Amino acid sequence: MIVAGLTMNTACSQTDYESQRRALVEEIREEAALAGDYGAPPISEATLAVIGNVPRHEFVPDAQQRGAYWNRPLPIGGGQTISQPYIVALMTDLAEVGNEDKVLEIGTGSGYQAAVLSELAGHVYTIEIIDWLGERAAGDLGRLGYDNVSVRIGDGYKGWPEHAPFDAILVTAAPEEVPQPLIDQLAIGGRMVIPVGGEHEVQTLRLLTKEAEGIITVKNVIAVRFVPLTRDEEDE
Repeated sequence: MIVAGLTMNTACSQTDYESQRRALVEEIREEAALAGDYGAPPISEATLAVIGNVPRHEFVPDAQQRGAYWNRPLPIGGGQTISQPYIVALMTDLAEVGNEDKVLEIGTGSGYQAAVLSELAGHVYTIEIIDWLGERAAGDLGRLGYDNVSVRIGDGYKGWPEHAPFDAILVTAAPEEVPQPLIDQLAIGGRMVIPVGGEHEVQTLRLLTKEAEGIITVKNVIAVRFVPLTRDEEDE
């Protein structure tokens, strides 16, 4: 009876998470429509379907479980956050990731954005500078079967040159200027989505595209608020 009860509780819990994800998708769809009045692009149904599939509650600390499917950022420890789902969806959509693409993410954090990208990409390479945070994310991603994600502990400013060039690069922390190593590691035709601005300034989410002959075009998307991009002290 106890085992059966536990099984039923687990099943009910999973059903509840599924309904919360469906509600979250609808909320993101509505927010995207409103943001469109201010020039933000719509979010594709393909990206929304992935948001509706990835278990965000698995990447949220126990103390934050109640808000796992709220459309807002949540603290994950170390002064870091798991991004607002709308922003995750928007950045993912802007990157236009294909199923054979090689993607670089700077700022693994909880691992949630990497999980979302992994359902669309060929392989995701993600870098986290805070060692315990990267190790936790790697463990969660592995446990959940995201086998096409590689996690590295290190300074994301430098990128991951061994696996460059990348078809898409997403940066989930804000530098004051776009790091040149990341521009160098972007493939021709590739897209970089990155928030830019100081910690106490208005930050702008930018879309960079590398055209033929390495020419970079830049589009400002929306105002955002991200934690600052952290560097190794010896490299600053």
